[in-house]
Amino acid sequence: MSRIPAIYLHKGREKSVLRRHPWVFSGAIRRVETQPQPGALVDVRSHDGTWLARGLWSPESEIRVRLLSWDETEEIDEGFWRARLERAIAGRAELATSGHSSAYRLVHAESDGIPGLIVDRYGDWLVLQALAIGIEIRKGMLARLLDGLLRPRGIYERSDEDVRLKEGLRLVNGPLLGEEPPELIEVFENGHVFAVDVRRGHKTGFYLDQRENRALLGDILRLDRDARRKTVLNAFAYTCGFAVYALDGLAQRVINVDSSADVLDLGRHNLALNGLEVNEDDFVVGDVFRVLREYRDRGESFDIIVLDPPKFARNAAQIGSAARGYKDINLLAFKLLRPGGLLMTFSCSGVIGADLFQKIVFGALLDSGREAQVLRHLGAGPDHPVALTFPEGAYLKGLLCRVW
Repeated sequence: MSRIPAIYLHKGREKSVLRRHPWVFSGAIRRVETQPQPGALVDVRSHDGTWLARGLWSPESEIRVRLLSWDETEEIDEGFWRARLERAIAGRAELATSGHSSAYRLVHAESDGIPGLIVDRYGDWLVLQALAIGIEIRKGMLARLLDGLLRPRGIYERSDEDVRLKEGLRLVNGPLLGEEPPELIEVFENGHVFAVDVRRGHKTGFYLDQRENRALLGDILRLDRDARRKTVLNAFAYTCGFAVYALDGLAQRVINVDSSADVLDLGRHNLALNGLEVNEDDFVVGDVFRVLREYRDRGESFDIIVLDPPKFARNAAQIGSAARGYKDINLLAFKLLRPGGLLMTFSCSGVIGADLFQKIVFGALLDSGREAQVLRHLGAGPDHPVALTFPEGAYLKGLLCRVW
């Protein structure tokens, strides 16, 4: 192996590396021995030169190094990348062979030991996101390895997250390898069918991380003797995944609210795919905050409310405004629930930790004058594992509350 450029840390800044956290921030770096090329391998050393770890250099990002290995003898070659992909795929083997779902996450970035890479499976197609320069310059190789391991019909790239701009990368959306996917890919999930737009849909097309929570909602209603009298408010409905499970669980009615008419059109399609009645009055296009205020002002109420908003905070500077948004939407939900009603509330903002999110919801409860119990803490499914060394990987957090 040719000599790898070295990054030297300030004294006392090696602790997170020794604890195997995969990020080295710019403020921890004292000097760079030679100027590495963007995305190149670099060795991370302590202030006295002791070798600590090896990773990928991102000169334009605050996360300057994304660490790959803590073994100085380990070669970061094609065999390394193949082994990491094989390990990630093997970790989803039970889900892949269970027959319960044809759509799931295959590679979960840092938590699978491949920082900056997301790979989702939708039936015969894979969707890849390269979110860091080190992955960007290797995405062709990674796509080829994935093709050899899984033989998909095609691999589509959705590298259009704004985080790429912090890496000095442009946003990319288009075919990467093999066949281009159709306009809509139909996938199955726990006996349900969903049409997914991997070209234009949020994230990679579908909220795969909510699979278990959708199933939980369906189970709750299915076990409720009064389900046929229950009305569900599905706020930030997207393509109506929660609605399909709720209606299949025999809810009397599900009202879906979203700011996008296009995603609600796809939601109607998903209800029809599952043989469920499509009632036009149950699809409301509008700002969720405004619509829920209108419901409150009219004195309307619901038995179950699902709040699955988009990411309100993308960085620490936005935590304050995000907290206000989460408090506002949860306050409205508490006011709209009937006594004994259920609230499923979520945050997918990684910078909003679970403890902070619960405190925000608690504050909303106090202002509402209601009482509530936490029945469950919610999160993503097992195809979105969280490395113990990388708690930031638990970006999705939620609460199931009973409200009095």
